[in-house]
Amino acid sequence: MKIKSFFAIALLVFLNFSKVNAQINLGDKALGALQTGIAGFTFSNEDAAKLSKEAVRKMDSTNVVAGPKDGYTLRLNRIFGKHATENGLTLNYKVYLTKDVNAFATADGSVRVYSGLMDIMDDNQLLAVIGHEIGHVANEDTKDAMKAAYKKAALIGAVSSQSDKIAKLTDSQLGQIGNAMLDSKHSRKQESEADLFSYDFMKKHGYDVNAVESAFNLLATQSGGTSADFLTQMMSSHPDPKERAEKAKARAEKDGLYKAYVQKAINNKAVATKTTTKKKVVKKKK
Repeated sequence: MKIKSFFAIALLVFLNFSKVNAQINLGDKALGALQTGIAGFTFSNEDAAKLSKEAVRKMDSTNVVAGPKDGYTLRLNRIFGKHATENGLTLNYKVYLTKDVNAFATADGSVRVYSGLMDIMDDNQLLAVIGHEIGHVANEDTKDAMKAAYKKAALIGAVSSQSDKIAKLTDSQLGQIGNAMLDSKHSRKQESEADLFSYDFMKKHGYDVNAVESAFNLLATQSGGTSADFLTQMMSSHPDPKERAEKAKARAEKDGLYKAYVQKAINNKAVATKTTTKKKVVKKKK
């Protein structure tokens, strides 16, 4: 699949990929009351996390999630498991088995990485992308995205715009919220701040900061330098991947850490553990 754009949902932002976004069928369950109101409603971090958690739970049920012994899961555990409580956040992470190139994070701390992304990026490049997505959560961009998605779905669903409280959300409205969340675009300022968060994340933990530049360049090369789909989420009306790569390079040069990045080998296969057992030799009694 040819990728037309880069970096989400973030990281990811954070995100709409390839030809099809993962669609959310939220069943017949409705969430309880949320403080909302259409004209000028309040929407807390708790509201955003609650709604995000339900949306992601349903999304997990409609996608093929890599099992605990799958090579993709083992690799993600190895490179990202130590960051499950990053920056004061409690994160949970899974891999969706699909050739789409995507990754996203939501307000409840859910991080989802698509196997298609893991197929083209080495460990450091993946960490750069995931760091970007975590940045959107830490900076509360995902809360803003959920708030906008809620407002959009509420309006589409003809929920009363005269009240500042909505007692229940229907299935359809929740589905609209989930899809609107994935389709949401962050502002130029939010993307720049998430880029910086990713660089600082890599630097803080002693990873190769040059992987940030490399990750942008990789997707820029595959997309022909244009921005769409997954990257549309991060780059629509924003600097293109090449420009963002140059900014990451400039940061590394300023810190005296720049060097040309060489992509490492990529292995998403489960490695079987070889065990050897010594055969006991039983001597026959004469």
